[in-house]
Amino acid sequence: MAPSAPSIASNMSSRAITPRPSSYRYKSEKRGMTYNIMLVGQSGLGRRTFLNTLCEREVIPPTEAPNPDTANVADPMKFDTYEVNLEEEGTRINLKVIDAAGFGDGLDNTSCFKQLQDYIEAQFDEVLVEESRIKRNRRYRDHRLHVLIYFIPPTGHSLRELDVELIRRLGEYVNIIPVIGRADSLTVDELATFKQNVMRDIDFYKLPVYNFCWDESDSDALKENREIMDFIPFSVVTCDEVIDNEYGSVRVRRYPWGTIEIDDESQCDFVLLRYILLNSHIADLINYTEDVLYENYRTKKLEVGGFAEGEDEEEDEEAGNESHAASTKKQE
Repeated sequence: MAPSAPSIASNMSSRAITPRPSSYRYKSEKRGMTYNIMLVGQSGLGRRTFLNTLCEREVIPPTEAPNPDTANVADPMKFDTYEVNLEEEGTRINLKVIDAAGFGDGLDNTSCFKQLQDYIEAQFDEVLVEESRIKRNRRYRDHRLHVLIYFIPPTGHSLRELDVELIRRLGEYVNIIPVIGRADSLTVDELATFKQNVMRDIDFYKLPVYNFCWDESDSDALKENREIMDFIPFSVVTCDEVIDNEYGSVRVRRYPWGTIEIDDESQCDFVLLRYILLNSHIADLINYTEDVLYENYRTKKLEVGGFAEGEDEEEDEEAGNESHAASTKKQE
């Protein structure tokens, strides 16, 4: 089992992240928190084991070996949905995970970008329609994506054109957190250099990845978030195996030359990433989606449709004045 949040923070030594309370989480303890995550990345980067390790249970069973006769044919991208009920530090989380299976596996991936954008926009449109109803559905389930985990292949070089295009096109609709899938295929030095190269490309192309420092009102949280920014992209190693040693049960990835303990912060960033996703920053990710990303989309949507709020209010006021004048004239 993964360590609890306080132990994660206390064991991080020089890179310690101090847990901070979240009123959003406290309010959601009884009714449960609706939380939606999307996983995007090419096949073979460990999305299945990532989800299973994140939830600490088998959500997606092992896949069958592909048919050799059709292994060279890329399947079209599809969205597989999984729902998991979790409890983290007394807070119930109704987690919905959408896995974009087949992304980037073809020679021409142009349609993948449109599929992803259409899916994200459709969730925004559902909320927009629900808000416009005279009588709203109290049991409506919000399907807006709160975070997109994008798996970068461990090439050891830099971002590919595919990576740049995805982040550029979707960054204004969803919080994108880049991770390096199968980071154990790189040496320590290679991983450090690769992280630097990825961040250099993100800065050069001005790619809109999630900015942990978006809320500057809390100085203590801002300091913590600046420390977290140093870990982007997060290096991820996941597993399906648990073994017992002198310290208890540990989750490991086994190799001919030894094992990697994925909960060891000196070997990968998975523990920190899990703590961010399901504990310390879950409220920030939800709030940024609802208050910034959705509001920006809503404003643009209404303006394009010719129903900007300012115009609506002015028209309503003019209509009200005309109605009042007509009523007064009739009375006279």
